[in-house]
Amino acid sequence: MGMMRKLIASGVAAKVFQEAKKPQNQAKIKKFISDFQNKNSGGGKSRTR
Repeated sequence: MGMMRKLIASGVAAKVFQEAKKPQNQAKIKKFISDFQNKNSGGGKSRTR
């Protein structure tokens, strides 16, 4: 069972890598990362427990 899981995981990783190489997906990834960084840098400091 463990070997099958590794095989599937490597297949998924290969597919993600292929998709990330496409120019239209690179733009989406860059936008997502910048949005994520902006959201975390501004809103993370005001949270208290």
